[in-house]
Amino acid sequence: MSAWAPGGALIACIEVTAATVQRGDVIQLGGRACRVRDLFQLPQGAKQLVFESGELLTIHARTRLLAVRSLRRR
Repeated sequence: MSAWAPGGALIACIEVTAATVQRGDVIQLGGRACRVRDLFQLPQGAKQLVFESGELLTIHARTRLLAVRSLRRR
């Protein structure tokens, strides 16, 4: 599923893992949309996500989450 957003950005709902998550992805956790501000590599393929709200989430290498990613036109 994808849609156009104001400003010419293409918005897509995607599945992310520790290997594919990126800064700027919006992940819904507990009914709240949280944007990934930073991420850190951990042992065994895990990653720690830092959200703009200051919250942290550690995901295992095989964890799968749904996220919204904005793809900007060039």
